[in-house]
Amino acid sequence: MTIKIINTSGHPLPSYETMASAGMDLRANISEPITLQPLGRALVKTGLFIELPIGYEAQVRPRSGLAFKKGITVLNSPGTVDADYRGEIGVILVNLSNEAFVIENGERIAQLIIAKHERAQWQEVDGLSETSRGEGGFGSTGVK
Repeated sequence: MTIKIINTSGHPLPSYETMASAGMDLRANISEPITLQPLGRALVKTGLFIELPIGYEAQVRPRSGLAFKKGITVLNSPGTVDADYRGEIGVILVNLSNEAFVIENGERIAQLIIAKHERAQWQEVDGLSETSRGEGGFGSTGVK
């Protein structure tokens, strides 16, 4: 699949690090460092603009290493970039650690996944089929 992209960042295009990678790293495109205080959040621009085919979305997800090592994650994870959006991709980062974190220009801040999706049509009914689980949720399957 080929996706049209405009890159105003001066950083390399997002790319897959290995043949089996699902995500591509997104980099911060900022004129000066951003300090995220504990529990602070910021919208970090990437300098990337994309044109997705209808039926696809781009999902913005946390980088596992940044989340585990520094407590930095994507607040609305996964963030969705719709096929009709033409603005700059931004990443809402939050600092869940107890220490300030400085985001530098070019830093890998999130990952982007391209995913196919379906459009559902609702069918209103008076009842749903029975299952062994029924209405059980939030730990009802044995997780304690």
